[in-house]
Amino acid sequence: MVVTRFAPPMPAARGPLSDRIRSLLLAGPPGTGPLAPLPERVGADPWGEDHQLALYLCYELHYGGFAAVSPEWEWDPELLRLRRALERPFLTALRAGTRPLPRLPALFERLLTEPRDGSGASHFLLAHGERWQAREYLVHRSLYHLKEADPQTWVVPRLPGAAQAALMAVQFDEYGAGRAERAHTRLFAEMMADFELDSRYGHYLDVAAGAALAVVNLMSMFGLHRSLRGALVGQFAAVEMTSSPSSARLVAAFERLGAGPAGIRFYREHVEADAVHEQLVRHGVVRELLLAEPELEQDIAFGAAAACAVEERLTEHLVSHWRRRESSLRRGVLLGG
Repeated sequence: MVVTRFAPPMPAARGPLSDRIRSLLLAGPPGTGPLAPLPERVGADPWGEDHQLALYLCYELHYGGFAAVSPEWEWDPELLRLRRALERPFLTALRAGTRPLPRLPALFERLLTEPRDGSGASHFLLAHGERWQAREYLVHRSLYHLKEADPQTWVVPRLPGAAQAALMAVQFDEYGAGRAERAHTRLFAEMMADFELDSRYGHYLDVAAGAALAVVNLMSMFGLHRSLRGALVGQFAAVEMTSSPSSARLVAAFERLGAGPAGIRFYREHVEADAVHEQLVRHGVVRELLLAEPELEQDIAFGAAAACAVEERLTEHLVSHWRRRESSLRRGVLLGG
């Protein structure tokens, strides 16, 4: 399978904010027409579908972009001003939702301890999951894993040398260690194909829930702002520290649901790789960054806590729908598949 990054079509709007950004980008290159302001109640619900899609549209210009949208929009100052108006309430909500913020050692210790309640999506899929629910899980995750490692790469030039070197060791694995067929994005695409899903980049954006968009938006926002470099490192640490156990559960769940070798290879790779990556990120990236810039400790803790917060929102969305035997997608196109 050859995985090609392409510019997906512009998704449908989910409200006035995303409709404004969508219309702006489709109208032509910057300067084509007047730039009207965003609707007044920008901060009404920063977790809502409309707000998260509007942010996602802005951030995607820094990745593959969208079909029929001029690449000149990427750094247009007026669009960046509008994006900033969307980022502020999202960042405020993240900070409010992670208070009181624990000290970094205590937070990391908690992340390394498996929760006893077994409430995560991987627990549900292992114990109760059906194939249609596994397919929905992959649809939501495709927004992240088909661009896996890209948001964290933005932080590389913003780190001191030793932390930078440790991060690049992890990223080398993420991109396939020099072998395109081993890149994690490709392994994820092959897994989607095994579950009879379309693995084209961005194909499922229209049906993915806002909670899945928020996971990606968090990484994009942290990665694009040098002032949030500590938060990005914290996010990356949280992912690597919690990935291995959940990946092992997903391997077992997908095997039970009839996945072939390609359908478990992605998560099987993460069971071993992320156990190593966790050590590299915690003892290499985080420790070395704190030695050089100790003032970033609270930012790292915030990033890790915020990563957990968005993941918990996505888990709650998925599991609450599945327990009611309802599709977790915005349109249940895969229900019963």
